[in-house]
Amino acid sequence: MNLHVKETGFERHVRACNNAELPGERLPFHVGDTHVGWIMPAMAEALRDFPAIRRTTARVTLADPAALPGIARVLSARGLYRWRGELFDVRERPDLPAVAQIDRGAIPAFGIRATGVHVNGLVWRADGLHVWVGRRAMDKQLDPGKLDHIVAGGVPSGLGPLETLIKEAAEEAAIPPELAQRATPVAAIGYAMERSEGLRRDWVYAYDLILPADFVPQPADGEVAGFELWPIRRAFETVRDTDDFKFNVNLVMIDLFIRQGLIAGPEAEGLRVLL
Repeated sequence: MNLHVKETGFERHVRACNNAELPGERLPFHVGDTHVGWIMPAMAEALRDFPAIRRTTARVTLADPAALPGIARVLSARGLYRWRGELFDVRERPDLPAVAQIDRGAIPAFGIRATGVHVNGLVWRADGLHVWVGRRAMDKQLDPGKLDHIVAGGVPSGLGPLETLIKEAAEEAAIPPELAQRATPVAAIGYAMERSEGLRRDWVYAYDLILPADFVPQPADGEVAGFELWPIRRAFETVRDTDDFKFNVNLVMIDLFIRQGLIAGPEAEGLRVLL
């Protein structure tokens, strides 16, 4: 076997985003009686210093939800993860009420599920469907220079997916709210992935946004270096044959390709099961 041959195909992206084995070495992390995350032994040991934490051989429990933001701040100052300065809600599942809040940077270290939105920016032309592709700025902490959606972002505390979409659309691509709110929800995709920053247990809400042919997105907040409008076939081949797109963008793109009939038959059915 030639180990230098790059793997291609769509299924590899789905497998890569679901490479976490749980529990593995991790202990369950609870807020009260609610299981919200998974933490490594080193994190469990670091949490011993806090009076609000209770630890048994079976799990680690936070007795006071209000203490979590402060605990996360202290551990960030100790160098366990990067502080992001943005609160996210902590939930057992995306459809259940929040039981606490935590800084975004701490989420992978605690193995807490995060929610996000991704938008397929689509344009119909005489020669078929096109998709807007962004390129992440080279100074991004995570996945610099990777290809991305026209709009994507995490859902912060106090906002829902559509509200986040409208906010991120204005900030990242200068899409006005009256246009962004036309986005249509098309899929919800979950995965559990081991990454350099920790355990990513994400739940992505995917949207299609049909844009006017004369609309050109503009980088507004510096997170995206620029945008290009691609024929969907080019996006299809790039996802299939390369790792140029950010890891979770591939999953939303695969869903788009299935819905557009570019992936069909047994392959589409198999991918639907995995997604």
